[in-house]
Amino acid sequence: MFAFLEDFFVQYGYAAVFFVLVICGFGVPIPEDLTLVTGGVISGLGYTRSHWMVVVGMLGVLAGDGFMFVAGRLWGQKILKFKPIARVMTPKRYAQVQEKFDKYGNWVLFVARFLPGLRTAVFVTAGISRKVSYTRFILMDGLAALVSVPVWIYLGEYGAHNIDWLMAKMHSLQSGIFVVLGVLAVVLAWFWWKKRQRLQFYRTKLSEKRAERKAAKAAKKAAQSEQ
Repeated sequence: MFAFLEDFFVQYGYAAVFFVLVICGFGVPIPEDLTLVTGGVISGLGYTRSHWMVVVGMLGVLAGDGFMFVAGRLWGQKILKFKPIARVMTPKRYAQVQEKFDKYGNWVLFVARFLPGLRTAVFVTAGISRKVSYTRFILMDGLAALVSVPVWIYLGEYGAHNIDWLMAKMHSLQSGIFVVLGVLAVVLAWFWWKKRQRLQFYRTKLSEKRAERKAAKAAKKAAQSEQ
């Protein structure tokens, strides 16, 4: 895959990188991380400029992600019947993503940028739900892209002349990202649990207050009846 992408990008430059990143957003099984790294490699070899490649990379990932979000927002659950989407978004996965949104909120959008197998599903679900505004989607996805896109492209540029080292670093970095995301998920789950416990406490207290008021009114009414 790397050799194919490198040849394609060398031949067509920025336009090829942008095109591949957009179709990655549609769920086409081309690793987005590898695409960005390869874009960095051709910059390191002198075919393009790395800073411009970062700009193209940002535009490509946001365009691909944004298309899936807008498609979900426009067509709703009808889009789940579209075969290319149905392959990525099974009913089980759709239910799982909805559950994650209910638990973690908009932070799911941020984390999804680092999870190749869930990006499309999360972005489509965000659009279908209509709970996420266009502005919030661009903000969360853009913040994540500001982290991931420069890292992969500059890594590719740095290791352009030593592909074996580059692939090893890429895999180790991906593993590190999964570890960090795992820790983040645990932290967010803890905060969600604490928030739920707090809400449950206030609801219990509110119910007790209402019961006390109701009992007091009943006692007052009974006392007035006896008089």
